[in-house]
Amino acid sequence: MDFSQINFLAILVGGILAFAFGALWYSPVLFSKAWQKEVGMSEEDLAGANMAKIFGTSLLLMLVMATGMAIMLRGHNEGPIDWIEGLMHGLYIGLMFVATSIGINLLYQRGSFKLFLIDAGYQVIMLMIMGAVIGAWS
Repeated sequence: MDFSQINFLAILVGGILAFAFGALWYSPVLFSKAWQKEVGMSEEDLAGANMAKIFGTSLLLMLVMATGMAIMLRGHNEGPIDWIEGLMHGLYIGLMFVATSIGINLLYQRGSFKLFLIDAGYQVIMLMIMGAVIGAWS
């Protein structure tokens, strides 16, 4: 793989936007209370967490994911990529790989369908955002 064709600024922005979207998705404005109920976490559980470690590692993993998206988009396409193609790749990856993996795990963990919709919904939309940003700057 020729990494000279990879836009590392797009990876950085895509990863940061995905992280920011997660902050909104799992905030009190959207799904934090529902998610908290579905996973059985109390306010005390959340207060006792090492948020710097959780947020820092999450951002790092999203940057790894954005790098994988950029490599896949560049390796899969001969010509230029636009934001729509990146968005669609994010949708396909999100639905066909990530959401299905979350679903399988939740089946064994006896997780609820509501938890599946919250977690898988975030992942699908996050990958679409990431793909759109990387596709637009490729």
